[in-house]
Amino acid sequence: MAEVKREDVLAYLENANMLEISELIKEIEDKFGVTAAAPVAIAGGAAPAAGDAAGAAEEKSEFDVELTGVGDKKINVIKVIRTITSLGLKEAKDLADNAPSMVKETVPKEEAEEIKKQLEEAGATVTLK
Repeated sequence: MAEVKREDVLAYLENANMLEISELIKEIEDKFGVTAAAPVAIAGGAAPAAGDAAGAAEEKSEFDVELTGVGDKKINVIKVIRTITSLGLKEAKDLADNAPSMVKETVPKEEAEEIKKQLEEAGATVTLK
């Protein structure tokens, strides 16, 4: 069996749609007994068999993108949220209206920084966790 590399996983995630990623997250949660909404430190502590070094590497490479404020250009922020998440107009508006709220969870560092940049350019306030 060929070894799957981190680059292969990232390439898959870049090309997958939100439904596929959501299903993958559910499968990971079921298989490893973790939840994506839980803080990374708890998820890392719940699986010591995987090794603390691997858990520490994962903590630094994945981030949650939290919308903390919408600013004056709410419509532009909603448009960016729709582009990033593939949500419908109502869902994206609800996400913006209920800030602080998570836009995306457990995304690679580069993607999280790009999302943050796009949202901030639209006028939003964003935090990476």
